[in-house]
Amino acid sequence: MKLLGFKINKNKKAWLHIFPNLAILLMLTIFSFIAFTNQSAYVFSENSYDAIYYGNKNSNKVTLMFNVYWGSEYIPDILKTLEEYNVKTTFFVGGMWVEKEPEVLKSIYNAGHEIGNHGYFHKDMNKLSYDQNISEIQVCSKMVESTIETEMKLFAPPSGAFNTTTLKAAQSLGYKVIMWSKDTIDWRDKDENLVYSRAIKNVAGGDLILMHPTEHTLKALPKILDYYKQNNFVATTVTDNLKV
Repeated sequence: MKLLGFKINKNKKAWLHIFPNLAILLMLTIFSFIAFTNQSAYVFSENSYDAIYYGNKNSNKVTLMFNVYWGSEYIPDILKTLEEYNVKTTFFVGGMWVEKEPEVLKSIYNAGHEIGNHGYFHKDMNKLSYDQNISEIQVCSKMVESTIETEMKLFAPPSGAFNTTTLKAAQSLGYKVIMWSKDTIDWRDKDENLVYSRAIKNVAGGDLILMHPTEHTLKALPKILDYYKQNNFVATTVTDNLKV
């Protein structure tokens, strides 16, 4: 029994030495994990590349985004309708279009709408080099800035075509790449009822809805805005939609 007692006491003494060491080791492991997690989060937020498909899903905000390379003849009435509903939204404009239609761009901007970058030549950005991506965004940017003296921060890739090179190029120029959660496909299907149904079907807070200035889109627009209003959705700009 003494021998056993000796062994027990000896084990107790051993544990008295081991336990503090285990506690220290555990604390060091926890601190290392926290440091690594924070560092990883920082690296991810600073150096990762991604496109944005939604705004704030916890809000009641939606955005009707107009991509513009053509359809100038419908823009005055689109602006008039938006004004009647007290709605401000985002127009992504192409550089070539701006060069041909500077006064129409001014009318959009003077009406209080947000202006985004849609590239210069409407090229598939995923087929371009890094420098070509930079050029497409930068030339459009300079064209817009020389026309309305505003700095853009949002870029919508033509045809929705982009890759990591595009994302890196856009980020280097201070741009967020904006995609969409719903597409009215109004450039293809010349049917106001289809445009309407695609703009409202399963609509949810944070939706970014792609449109173009077409005759049938213009006809559908009042019905779309009426639906949003009746269902407590607020149609707003992309930037406002992204706010948390």
